Amino acid sequence: MLSTLLQAAVEAVPQQQEMSESIIGMAVKGGWLMIVLLVLSILALYIFGKKWWMIRQAGHIDRNFMNDIKDYIHDGKLKSAEALCEHYDTPVARMIQTGIQRIGRPLGDIQTAVENTGNVEVARLEKGLPYLATIAGGAPMIGFLGTVVGMVQAFFNMAHAGSNVDISLLSGGIYTAMITTVGGLVVGILAYFGYNFLTAKVSDVVFQMESSTIDFMDLLNEPSEK
Repeated sequence: MLSTLLQAAVEAVPQQQEMSESIIGMAVKGGWLMIVLLVLSILALYIFGKKWWMIRQAGHIDRNFMNDIKDYIHDGKLKSAEALCEHYDTPVARMIQTGIQRIGRPLGDIQTAVENTGNVEVARLEKGLPYLATIAGGAPMIGFLGTVVGMVQAFFNMAHAGSNVDISLLSGGIYTAMITTVGGLVVGILAYFGYNFLTAKVSDVVFQMESSTIDFMDLLNEPSEK
């Protein structure tokens, strides 16, 4: 039994090597446009990884954060409240810190300052996402360009072959056309799903920011209601 499994494993290694070599070979036959798609795929992965980590850190905050801020403000410990905001270093914390620094001014001014800080934070989170959306839309178009180039190449070869038309003259161009199309669609689909995933995560952070802003403004309104 053991010898049979070892033999199967040994036979599988050459098959895997042949498969990897065939994939690389197909990509090479796709032409120079495959290099462009490779660069776009690397760029898309970089943007996705960087923004995912940034958005993940932005949404990470203690559930007791607002309760601690409320206790500090009620006790008049504004410096401690600011220090707590600096400790978390998230969009929500920076918004609340902006509001704390303006306590004593009219509530309308405080709310405007907090909202402006929130807009800056949202813009920072969304920075780079348009590039991912551009890759999602542009990669399939580059793939289709490869399709057109491949078909032009195929018909060019036919035109110069005269009466000696052979199927091999068509296969090279059609092969290029199909490979670039597949490559463009793969890169575009992955970038599209990545863009929508990150957009949804940004929306979650924005909801958290809006909820915290409402809680903070209600907190400042409490003394006036007593």
